[in-house]
Amino acid sequence: MRPDLRERVHSLRKLRIAQGRVRVRRTITRRDGVRVEVDGRWLTEFCSNDYLGLSQQFEVVSALQDGAARDGVGAGASHLVSGHHAAHETLEREIAQWLGYSRGLLFGSGFLANLAVQQALLQEDGDVCVQDRLNHASLLDASLLAGCRLRRYPHADAEGALRQLKHAPEGAAMLATDGVFSMDGDVAPLRALTLVARMQQALLYVDDAHGVGVRGPEGRGSVAEANLGMTEVPLQLVTLGKALGGYGAVVVGDDVLIQHLYETARPYIYTTALPPAQAAATLVAVKHARRDQWRREKLQGLVGRFRTGAQRYGLELLPSDSPIQPVMCGDDASVVALSSALENAGYLVTAIRPPTVPEGKARLRVTLSALHMPAEVDAMVEVLARSRDAIQRVRGAA
Repeated sequence: MRPDLRERVHSLRKLRIAQGRVRVRRTITRRDGVRVEVDGRWLTEFCSNDYLGLSQQFEVVSALQDGAARDGVGAGASHLVSGHHAAHETLEREIAQWLGYSRGLLFGSGFLANLAVQQALLQEDGDVCVQDRLNHASLLDASLLAGCRLRRYPHADAEGALRQLKHAPEGAAMLATDGVFSMDGDVAPLRALTLVARMQQALLYVDDAHGVGVRGPEGRGSVAEANLGMTEVPLQLVTLGKALGGYGAVVVGDDVLIQHLYETARPYIYTTALPPAQAAATLVAVKHARRDQWRREKLQGLVGRFRTGAQRYGLELLPSDSPIQPVMCGDDASVVALSSALENAGYLVTAIRPPTVPEGKARLRVTLSALHMPAEVDAMVEVLARSRDAIQRVRGAA
């Protein structure tokens, strides 16, 4: 007899409840800078990826409104039918030029883009994608969906990547890594990985979702910060929904690789193009990200301020100098209790639990924005430390 899918779903939910891993979707009623209204209460948010504060920047919003008034709310078709608009073309060209690449290709999301790259390039038996163990889920899932072999190396271990490539089959090889890791906030050893890729004739692909806009000269990201470019990193992913405050993604690379994606990548060919108005808004955000060095300088100052305060109170941090600042809590119950205590005090900080992070590594993923004020950071750290102490006292008494 076949298993009943409803019974399976019911059993899996019971398990998640028992483990304390039920995911709850919060509804934001209104947003004003780093303040959000949830269930009738205004909270100061420390879990957004809007690192540069561009999602509500007035020129960006005006560009979206003007674009919608001029071009409508949707593209109407896929890029290869009739949905490719001049705004898409301009955005692809601007991002490629910003990052020092020949060409860019616009996708609906970073998840789609990562799938497109691997499906289009790793098509033959024996092809392999070697990945950092802590890569984003979209990179890992892309290998499974593409049907290539997936081999994983210990986090940030270039020698581990070399070992995996040496023992991989003799097919085509891709070495894929996050630039800035989304849960730990640290940076990949990109210069060492370029040497590994060169030695093993593998194509190095960097998903710099959390680096572009924040790191490197002109905000050009982790690759530029490592003094690398298109020669060493032939393909790079830029998401438009993090530091750039919008939605979508662009893969940049050389002409040959981008043309191949353009002609063969199923997640590009068989989906409607992003609204032209969204592309127009993102183009303005890119200009601000390139020009507004003060946003990066303020953000870096807030990162230092948070770390100094957290260390003063003995909070357990990971070695990150990015806007992603994990506060380690260990078990699931502790992180959920701490997130709830912060919300009661007026702060929205999401609890991150397995399987998003490894077992025993539950954490608060505190993220900082150029829109935060120093006093807000100080106050949140103080509440965080007080709440941690209170939870530990209760658990100790029990």
